[in-house]
Amino acid sequence: MFDFDYQIKMLPDKPGVYLMKNSLGEIIYVGKAKVLKNRVKQYFQKSKNHSEKVIAMVKNISEFEYIVTDSEMEALILECNLIKKYRPRYNILLKDDKYYPFIKITLNEEFPRVFVVRNIVKDGAKYLGPYPDASAVYEIIDLIKKIFPIRTCKRTIKEGGDLTKTCLNYHIGLCKGPCEGLISRVDYGKIVNEMLDLLLGRDRTIVNKLKKEMEEASDNLQFEKAAALRDKVIAIDKITERQKIITGTFEDEDYISIYSDDTDTCAQIFFLRDGKIVGREHFMLENTSWALKGEIIADFLKEFYGGTAFIPKSIYVTDIVDQELMEQWLSMKRGTKVTIKQPQKGDKKDLLEMVEKNAKMTLEGFKTKIIQDKELNGVAIRNLAEVIGLEEIPYRIEAYDISNIQGVDSVGSMIVFEKGKAKNSDYRRFKIKSVKGANDYESMREILTRRFQHGLDEVEAIKENNMNFSAGKFSIFPDLILMDGGKGQVNVALEVLNKFNIDIPVCGMVKDDKHNSRGLIYNNNELFIKTSSSEMQLITRIQDEVHRFAITYHRSLRDKRTLHSVLEEIPNVGQKRRKELLMKFKSVENIKKASLEELLDTNSIDKKSAESIREYFHKE
Repeated sequence: MFDFDYQIKMLPDKPGVYLMKNSLGEIIYVGKAKVLKNRVKQYFQKSKNHSEKVIAMVKNISEFEYIVTDSEMEALILECNLIKKYRPRYNILLKDDKYYPFIKITLNEEFPRVFVVRNIVKDGAKYLGPYPDASAVYEIIDLIKKIFPIRTCKRTIKEGGDLTKTCLNYHIGLCKGPCEGLISRVDYGKIVNEMLDLLLGRDRTIVNKLKKEMEEASDNLQFEKAAALRDKVIAIDKITERQKIITGTFEDEDYISIYSDDTDTCAQIFFLRDGKIVGREHFMLENTSWALKGEIIADFLKEFYGGTAFIPKSIYVTDIVDQELMEQWLSMKRGTKVTIKQPQKGDKKDLLEMVEKNAKMTLEGFKTKIIQDKELNGVAIRNLAEVIGLEEIPYRIEAYDISNIQGVDSVGSMIVFEKGKAKNSDYRRFKIKSVKGANDYESMREILTRRFQHGLDEVEAIKENNMNFSAGKFSIFPDLILMDGGKGQVNVALEVLNKFNIDIPVCGMVKDDKHNSRGLIYNNNELFIKTSSSEMQLITRIQDEVHRFAITYHRSLRDKRTLHSVLEEIPNVGQKRRKELLMKFKSVENIKKASLEELLDTNSIDKKSAESIREYFHKE
C-alpha cells in the first residue's frame, strides 16, 4: 500500500510536475509546482479549504509520482505536454501546445517575415516556443517591428521578380521596401539574423541600449517613458529565457541516464518529440554492481531498442562503451543513420543531468516502496489465506472477468498476482469464439477451458522435453482463483476444474450496490472481511485490475472495428492506409480533427488521400 505520509516527507524542495493516480494506476491529475513538497502536501491537509472537485479527486488518489525540473517554467511546459498525452480526469482545460503562441520566422521565404502563430507546420520556417505568456509574445513582436525594419505584408516577394509599390510601413521607417527592390536579399538577411540573435538570446546589445535609455529617462524624470522601456526589457527577458524543455528543433530525440547504488540501477529515459518532452520511462536493473556505467547503458540500449518499434535519430547518453558498434546496430534497425552523443556542455548536458537526477530519486523511492510492499503484501496474503481457511499461503493468484456490450466483441481477461503484486507479463486476453450474444457464464466457461487445456498440454510437452515449467504461457497453475462475480461464476469455474481433475480453491469477488468491492464468496458462503483490512484492499486491487484489463481489451477491439468500418467508406483510403491511420491516430475523432499537414505526415497518405479524408469528415 502507498504510504502517503512517508512519500510526502520524501518529496524534494524543488520545482517539478506531480501525477496523481487512482487504484487502477490511471493518471487522474497532472499539476506543476514551484516547490513539490509544499504543493503536494496541501492536497492532504484537512485544514485546507479545498473545492469540491479537489475533495473528490483526493478521495480517488491511491498514489502519486513526480518529475523534478530545473525551473517552474520547465514544469509548466512539461505539465501541458503530459496533460495533452494523458487527458487526466480532474484537470481543467488548460491551454496546451496547440493554443500556446509560437513566433514564426519564415526562413523559407527570400524576404522573411516574423509573426505569431498557434500551430506548427513543417514548412521550412523557424518556430520559437511555445510560450505560456502570450501577452509577452505579442509585446516582443511589436517591439521587433519597431526595432527591425522587417516586412509585415503577405506578398510573395522574390529578388529580381515583379516589383510593386511600397506601402505605408516603408514611408514611416518600419520596412526597407523589398517589394520595390530597395534592399537586396543579402542585406535583408543580415537584419533577419540580427533579429534572430535577439530572440535566441545571443545578443544583449539592444537590451543594454534599452536599459541605458530607461536610466536616462528616469534621470530626466520621464517616468512614464522609463516604465514603458522597462516593460519592453521584461518582455525580451521572458522571450529569451533559456529552457531545456524545448530544444527548438523538430527532431525526435531520447535522453538516457542511469543512477546506481551498491546493488541496483535505475535507467531513466526522457522522450523528446518535435523538440518537446512528451513523456518518460524508468526501468529497474538488477545485479549491476559489477559493471561500469558505460557498460550498463550499452546493455540497456540493447534491451530497450531491441524490443521497441521506434528508434529516434539522436540518442543522448552520459556514458557508453562500444559506441560505434551500437550506432551501427541502431542504424540498421532504424533503416537510417542513428547517432549516439555524449554532450559535454550546454542545454543537452543539463537535460541529461536532470534525467539522472530523476533516476536517482526514482531508485530511492522504488527501493523504499519494495520493502514496504513486501511487508504489506505478505501480511495481506497471510490474512487472506486465514479468512478463506487455506492451509497454504496462495503464492500465485489468478483472477478472471468478462467484458462486452450487448454481447458484441465479448472478451475475457486473466490477470496474475504473485506475492501480492501484479505480474503483468503473465496477463492473458481471450477473444470469445464459441459464444454468441451476452452470456457471461458460457463465455467464462470457454476461457477457463482454453486456459487450463493449454496449461495441461504445455505441462505434458515440458515433461517430455525436460524443460522448466516457466517455459510455457499457461503451464504454471495458480494457488487460488478469484472470479469477478458471485456464486454463478464460481460454480462455472469449479465445473471446468472438475472436468480436468484440477483441485484449486475458487472464490467470487462480489460488489455492493455502489459497485465497490464487498467481500468474497467461498463454498457458497459470503465471507465477512473488514473494508479497511489489508486483505480487503488486496482483493479490491485485484478486482479493479481484472476489470480494467478486460474492458481495455474490449474497447480496443470495438474502436478498431468502428474505425475500420468508417474508413472503408472514404475514397482513396485502402487497407494499408487504414491500418497506418489506425496506428497513428487511434480513433475516428482524432482523424477527424487532424489537419491536412498531420495527415500528410502519415507514411502512405498522399495529398489526394489526405484531401479525401478531410472532405469526408468536413462535408458541411
